[in-house]
Amino acid sequence: MRAWVLACIPGVRGGAFSMADLPYTGRVTTTDDPREASRAEYRAAYEDWQEQLAKVHAFFLDGERLHPTAIKGLLNRESRAKQRYDEARRRLLGIEE
Repeated sequence: MRAWVLACIPGVRGGAFSMADLPYTGRVTTTDDPREASRAEYRAAYEDWQEQLAKVHAFFLDGERLHPTAIKGLLNRESRAKQRYDEARRRLLGIEE
C-alpha cells in the first residue's frame, strides 16, 4: 500500500502493518448493479496488473537493476495481479471454473 494510504488509517504510524489491521468491509461497489460491479472489479484488476507488468518490463527490457530478493517479489506480485485479472475477466464474461 502506498504510504499516504497507511497514514490515513487510525493506529498505523509507520510501524509494522498487516492487512489484518484493516477492517473487512467486503467488495467496495458504487452501485447495486452486479454487472457494473464486475466491470469496476475488472478495470481495477487490469490496471493493477498493467502496473505490475510495467515494473517487470522495466527490469527485463530496460535493464533496471534489482536485488535478487526484490526480483522474486516483483515476479510474485505480477503473477498474483495477473491471477486477479484473469478471475475478474472470467466473472465479467460469466465464465466460472
